[in-house]
Amino acid sequence: MFSSLFSTAPPVNPTVPNLHPVSEAFKENELFGELEPKDTEWTCTTSGFVTETQIFYVSADDGTFLMFQVIHSSVGLWYPTIQFVFKLYNSKTKQTIWKSVNVNNFATSPSGLDKRSCKADEFSITYKQNPGSDYVESYTITANLAADLQLSFDIARPAAVPGWKVGKGPKGGFTYFGPDPKNAEGYAIHRFWPFTKATGTVISAGKPVPYQGPSMMVQAIQGMRPNLLAAAWNFGNFQSQEHGGVSAIQMEFKTCDTHGRKGAGSGGVWVNIGSLVIGGKLAAITAETKWPDEEPTNEGVISRTTHRNVVYDPDTTYKAPQQILWQWQGPSVLSDAPGTIKAKLEVDVGSLEKPNGLIEKVDVLAEIPYVLKMAVNYVAGTKPYIYQVGLLP
Repeated sequence: MFSSLFSTAPPVNPTVPNLHPVSEAFKENELFGELEPKDTEWTCTTSGFVTETQIFYVSADDGTFLMFQVIHSSVGLWYPTIQFVFKLYNSKTKQTIWKSVNVNNFATSPSGLDKRSCKADEFSITYKQNPGSDYVESYTITANLAADLQLSFDIARPAAVPGWKVGKGPKGGFTYFGPDPKNAEGYAIHRFWPFTKATGTVISAGKPVPYQGPSMMVQAIQGMRPNLLAAAWNFGNFQSQEHGGVSAIQMEFKTCDTHGRKGAGSGGVWVNIGSLVIGGKLAAITAETKWPDEEPTNEGVISRTTHRNVVYDPDTTYKAPQQILWQWQGPSVLSDAPGTIKAKLEVDVGSLEKPNGLIEKVDVLAEIPYVLKMAVNYVAGTKPYIYQVGLLP
């Protein structure tokens, strides 16, 4: 009778590491993990607190930025909420279109396809293989989001730029939370197509407008409450068709104080992963951990975002940067160009009074599903925001 009241498991040392970042899990020459078919399948977890998303970012040739996103949110016993989000912003004309739709009858592997495809009454995303061609994989996205808003796009991945995660195998890409990664309290994972070709059309108010340009895709899962997983995020996506095709991306998050290498109270750890595409070929994968009790060095692999000249923003209560420095340094994955590959990009995002490229300060709580919003217990008086910036090359 006592077994239901008392645990016989040994107590957990409160100072043992309860963060196991993917940026520490693999050696420098093992950072590149080529995506396998299951890596981009939808899992559609319906138990616990899991948010799964697939996002396509397009940098069109005419200066328009487009985003297509599917979000599958599972919150405990509630039925999952699935959203399709579309955003368009033209950096020259300032035209903006935004639409978020809670979809109906969502399903994966429709019409005999595998779980890399999905559909609902309002949209479909169909995965295709094209062996032997220059573009070996692709997605076709179609959506009817309103009476005056439809879209159709093809996102194609070139053979020379494979999709990637950090590290090979089933554990590649995973950051684990909790003392025991084999029985983790939560996890985060990101998988990328870092450089793709987008072609398509948006029909708004009855007027079709064609778009084409470089693009990328990220598929991510947060396997715990988002307010417990991370206190801050940075995402950089730089695309160009010059020099045969160039891409530089980084995704990083900062853990809450609850998770670090000495247990609760040792958090505030930055976990950063990224990649470089040069000359139309995947050139390097980078991953770096920034521990709060260590100063970063310029040795080894660098995957780093640095905010410069930060100022207090009364709109968000955040410390907003006026410049951002992005740095990559890692071993080449090119068989014909061994050695270390380095890149850096300094971006001027302007001041609060005169921002440079600011698209929007997104109020996250205003955008996420109601059930998810109610389940996330943010600290009273604070609101999460995303600074969206779009700059032309």
